[in-house]
Amino acid sequence: MHPRRSATISLLFPATAVVILFLALPLILLFRYSLNRFEPGQFMVEALTLENYRKFFSDPYYLAVLRTTVLMALGVTAVCLAAAFPVAIAIARTGARLKALLIILVVIPLFVGNAVRAAGWMVAFGQKGVVNAVVQQLGLVSGQLELMYTPHAVFIGIISVNLPFVILTLQSVLEGIDPAMQEAAANLGATPFGAFRLVTLPLALPGLLAAGTLCFILTMNAYATPLLLGGPRFQMMAPVLANEVINSSNWPFGATIAFVLIAFTLLLTAATNVLVARRYAV
Repeated sequence: MHPRRSATISLLFPATAVVILFLALPLILLFRYSLNRFEPGQFMVEALTLENYRKFFSDPYYLAVLRTTVLMALGVTAVCLAAAFPVAIAIARTGARLKALLIILVVIPLFVGNAVRAAGWMVAFGQKGVVNAVVQQLGLVSGQLELMYTPHAVFIGIISVNLPFVILTLQSVLEGIDPAMQEAAANLGATPFGAFRLVTLPLALPGLLAAGTLCFILTMNAYATPLLLGGPRFQMMAPVLANEVINSSNWPFGATIAFVLIAFTLLLTAATNVLVARRYAV
């Protein structure tokens, strides 16, 4: 074997072993659990049946939960990318001292756990919370806004969780783009928007894909935020999965929901990346 190829294989082996041990094997075990049968009073009954998958895809409730989760993930990803891009550009193009301060300000929210952050939003969105107090003082509404346990509350809560990750991902990529390239486009007659569209955006595409993928995955698997801000009236996949495993002790069906969630997340992420890459391929 060629020495360079041998060295490459030896370098890849530890990472490959870790992936197989901590990702591939649990997924295989999860899929095997999903083929078992549930009987009340028992952990699970050994079987090889697709009944759990038939139950999921034939029940309008679970299909509605999956649709809600996917739409929420797409919406949150779109808003986070739109909101994070100008912030990331500003951080990438500012001086070193101010840049360090801005990055610290972006990172600070990550010091607080998702559950604590969701509890803070619960206080803000309550009937006597900050939001209702402000809009009533401004005379924007006559009564109280019903914000808690709504899709809007979950939407805002998940955005607050994901936005720092998106900003940091985009900023690291935009920092590698030479501003002189956009200046050169302007010197050749391009408008500011044209220079952004033709130069900055294509060069930032890897960062957009990485940030969008990260945001989409985090939203698809969000648990604490939809549980606390959505309540029993708004359901997403992760809380429904946890309910099946913890409260109903239905491990086979919980494994089925988990595997469906993983599969849809991977498929939609891969499809989006392929479509965007083809769109901007030269």
